[in-house]
Amino acid sequence: MHAGAPCALRTLDAMASVLNVSAYLFTRIDDPAALRPVLRERAADAGLRGTILLAEEGINLFLAGEADPVRGFVDELHSDARFAALQTKESWSDAVPFGRLLVKVKREIIRMDRPEVRPQDGRAPAVSPATLRRWLDRGTDDEGREVVLVDTRNAFEVDYGTFAGARDWRIERFTQFPDAATAHRADLDGKTVVSFCTGGIRCEKAALYLRDQGLDAYQLDGGILGWFAAEGDAHWKGDCFVFDEREALDPALSARAGVA
Repeated sequence: MHAGAPCALRTLDAMASVLNVSAYLFTRIDDPAALRPVLRERAADAGLRGTILLAEEGINLFLAGEADPVRGFVDELHSDARFAALQTKESWSDAVPFGRLLVKVKREIIRMDRPEVRPQDGRAPAVSPATLRRWLDRGTDDEGREVVLVDTRNAFEVDYGTFAGARDWRIERFTQFPDAATAHRADLDGKTVVSFCTGGIRCEKAALYLRDQGLDAYQLDGGILGWFAAEGDAHWKGDCFVFDEREALDPALSARAGVA
């Protein structure tokens, strides 16, 4: 397994030759506008397609291409101290699921519109897939408290699949999460709360917000894709929507039937 891809799991046959990687890292970037052309040139020279988002709070990327150029691009990112901790999640497809390469500078790499939530200053506590699996198998956390899973994704994503029994507040965009959390706070009080999303970026901000509200909240480390790589379909129902032409991945990290 590649050092930059702890959640990698190749499940498709030998014809699935396109490597897809997703990654994010909340880290301080003082010069995102200056970094944009540098990363765009590197990715273009490597023949990659997909999207890279940059902001003062960090980086978020979804890229696809031949395996060696993709991993080489990630390795070069790791040589920058700001991105040394970046971890990728890998999956495979038989076609590139992106039409072009985009590198953009944004105010936030995932929009929440809560400037007081600053994950670049420190992560929320994380729960590994193995720990969460143990909690869900036994029905409580290690202290005997009820565990509540909170899906931080948009309603249409949840409809593709989610954890059994997870709270789904039917939000249409992530900026609605804080108000939804406030409205449902009584349901979470006194419980161990684990937020989750596709790759971890939304649930990291969500967990910080929940903790700011006085709740005992954690993020699922690696998100749903990390769970699939480590625990497969345990406690999961359905697929996981992804924002590319594959549409959704099943717990084996394979594209849905009939999708690239």
